[in-house]
Amino acid sequence: MKNHLKRIAMPRSWYLPRKTSKFILRPHPGSHSMDMGLPIGVVLRDVLKVTSTLAEAQKLLNNNTVLIDGRRVKDRRQMYGLYDIMQLGEKSYRMELDVKGRLIVNEIEPSNIKTSKVVGKTAVKGGKIQFRLFDGKTVLSDVKAKIGDSVLYNVETRKIESVLPCQEGASMFLLRGKHAGDTGKLTKIEGTTVYYESVNGSDIETSLKHVYVTGVSQ
Repeated sequence: MKNHLKRIAMPRSWYLPRKTSKFILRPHPGSHSMDMGLPIGVVLRDVLKVTSTLAEAQKLLNNNTVLIDGRRVKDRRQMYGLYDIMQLGEKSYRMELDVKGRLIVNEIEPSNIKTSKVVGKTAVKGGKIQFRLFDGKTVLSDVKAKIGDSVLYNVETRKIESVLPCQEGASMFLLRGKHAGDTGKLTKIEGTTVYYESVNGSDIETSLKHVYVTGVSQ
């Protein structure tokens, strides 16, 4: 696999200039799809601008000062994905989508809890369920959750704290589609089609697979 990617071929979700240079660092294949994350070296250099070169970014990683979901990162090509929590020194950040479906990095209060969508589940011995999460993690738990729900996952204990059901009234945002990045509340679920009220007051129809729940019904 090539180490670099032509900027002109970057995913649309990468909120980076396309004409400043010909190439950009290509991330390693990992738990996130390419349109749902950025190489950590690019985040440090081009998004947070805490380094001016990729070599400086690698030195920063070698100093054990960067953690993603509680784990130290050594490779500048490792993917930093949507809703991952990054610790950089004393500061914490979370990868999110803006209202145009572009990846942005927001500073947050230090936290060990992240929201992750359930994308698969398998029954195992002992009556527990192995859940597969949006970020590629697998976790054994006896919580009651279905595919499409989200969970609050503790990156320190590596356990599910609670479930955020995908149901009417839940707060959510859209991962993909024409309205990617839009936020609102679910108003109706009909099979694989959902309706939600956007924060701007519009009533929108979309696919259930695009929904990412972020809060419980009020």
